[in-house]
Amino acid sequence: MDAIIVIDSDIQKCSCIKAILEFVDYENIHMAGPDDWHNALLSPDQLKAIIIAESAVREAPERLSALREWAPQAPILMLKDVKSRSRLSKEISSQVLATIEYPLKYQDLTSTLQQAEVYCASQGKAQAQGGHSPELFRSLVGNSRGIQQVRRMIEKVADSDATVLILGESGTGKEVVARNIHYHSPRRNRPFVPLNCGAIPSELLESELFGHEKGAFTGAISARQGRFEMAEGGTLFLDEIGDMDMQMQVKLLRVLQERTFERVGSNKTLNADVRIIAATHRNLEKAIEEGAFREDLFYRLNVFPIEMPPLRERAEDIPLLIKEIIKRLQHENRGSVSLTQSAVMALSQYHWAGNVRELANVIERLVIMHPYGVVDMRDLPEKYQVDPGSEEAAVPDYTMIRIDEPEVTRIPRNGIDLKEHLSNLECSLIKQALEDAEGVVAHAANRLHLRRTTLVEKLRKYGIQKADEVT
Repeated sequence: MDAIIVIDSDIQKCSCIKAILEFVDYENIHMAGPDDWHNALLSPDQLKAIIIAESAVREAPERLSALREWAPQAPILMLKDVKSRSRLSKEISSQVLATIEYPLKYQDLTSTLQQAEVYCASQGKAQAQGGHSPELFRSLVGNSRGIQQVRRMIEKVADSDATVLILGESGTGKEVVARNIHYHSPRRNRPFVPLNCGAIPSELLESELFGHEKGAFTGAISARQGRFEMAEGGTLFLDEIGDMDMQMQVKLLRVLQERTFERVGSNKTLNADVRIIAATHRNLEKAIEEGAFREDLFYRLNVFPIEMPPLRERAEDIPLLIKEIIKRLQHENRGSVSLTQSAVMALSQYHWAGNVRELANVIERLVIMHPYGVVDMRDLPEKYQVDPGSEEAAVPDYTMIRIDEPEVTRIPRNGIDLKEHLSNLECSLIKQALEDAEGVVAHAANRLHLRRTTLVEKLRKYGIQKADEVT
């Protein structure tokens, strides 16, 4: 996608916008009237953005639907007069990525076009990802020692039928570990059945686990399978096992010992060919001391313990987790966002009491607040903003990244002359392009995505070579 089409009945305004876009080094700009845009000699797949005047949409709102049908992947930008006080309807707003005020302001224009580029990139990635498996996301992303140990333990235990106890704070991804164990086990083609023991009243938990017969208790108007039957041949995941009351712990212990159970209100014994994976955020050994958890059940569950590290202990994984969360949102067609290095750095310094779940919620909030935009540290919710000069902002020894952007050079502690640094970088890239193009300015300009005249001016500015000598 490398073309932009400007749609307005005012040809003079179109020409002005085209000239401004070319001045800021955008090429392949097309102009069209509100009813003849389909005659433009370009493929919809080429489009980087569609800029359409608000007046053209107000005259005929169906034009937006027609544009969307013609170029479903291209972002639509609304050109709105700065004096206009009218508001867009919800139907129109849902089809427009962003608005641009006219007369144009450089910062607003470039920021909006950058949003469009992020949108185009995310659309392409969402298509390329195809069948990415969302259920196995991905708190396991990362290179920290703790998460590597978790992955190794999953590999070792997956092929067996051993009972697994997953320990860790809320939001660290305990269910993700359970699903990965099931997915990589011989039981992967059988059901994975989760049950949150803390979310169900104790008087209903027995029926939820073992099922019941018709008339077994008031309200039991029909027979019902329990989770053990639903998970037959597969995996039963008992989340928050530490919240189970003592009476139910006794009944669960019996099932784990004998591998049989009865429905509530029945004396028929059923076999339980089920692998048990349990998880809790509680300290079960302390709960045993306090008399809140049975010691014999603990040892039945604790055959193969896996401990999930809290996010604050794997801060080096946060940039990779942010990328993976954004990929998931793109895959689910819920939008995208890009984060600057300073924003990623700030998030990497936060304590994360809610762990990966809290991080995912923050990124989703940013996608809603800044759809297809670029988020800097100052755009983060206030409590996630960290002063780069504070002691809390001491950076671990790893490279911070900007999502969907190349890695950025770290600023030295004694600071940097940004203007000189950028000039040196630009000069170096121009020399590389000229060398690759064997001194042909037109070819070098193509490599740098510049117009030839722009590159000639830069050559004169840096005194690399005179344009006539190069050409």
